[in-house]
Amino acid sequence: MSLNAQDISRIAHLARLDLPPDESERMLAQINGFFAIVEKMRAVDTAGVEPLTHPVAAIQEVALRLRDDVASEPDQREANQRSAPAVERGLFLVPKVIE
Repeated sequence: MSLNAQDISRIAHLARLDLPPDESERMLAQINGFFAIVEKMRAVDTAGVEPLTHPVAAIQEVALRLRDDVASEPDQREANQRSAPAVERGLFLVPKVIE
């Protein structure tokens, strides 16, 4: 996919940019350069390649330093809600501010 000068002009108009002709040509070259890189990446056959959890995993074993997802605090919901002016079924009730 590549853009032309009319595409750049339309994008500039939608973005409310005033691009001089030389700047427009520079943008056209840059954007088409990005599209060329994307097309090269799409052309690479990645069938059978497993996704990596970390880029370093391609060259060495990586141990993820994630802790187990366990509750470490006691359930103190009732104690925390004692001072609330209004509670219903374990939820704080607040006054309506938008009508």
